[in-house]
Amino acid sequence: MPLKKDPEGGGTNADGTKNSMYCSYCYKDGYFTQPDISATEMQQFVKRKIKEMGFPGFLTGFFTRGIPKLERWKNQ
Repeated sequence: MPLKKDPEGGGTNADGTKNSMYCSYCYKDGYFTQPDISATEMQQFVKRKIKEMGFPGFLTGFFTRGIPKLERWKNQ
């Protein structure tokens, strides 16, 4: 999720400060909210959410293609 669209303005670190790398849905209090989710699983989750928002299915691949390149999954 683009942080500028995050209603919380980003996730939070363990000390309560804002984390500018992860959104509030993914990162809270210094931990990932779904610590064991893979990049592929996250792509599928986001694709479903995008479709629920009414976007055409062909756009889901475009919007999720960068997920495996995010820092969280970069070394997996």
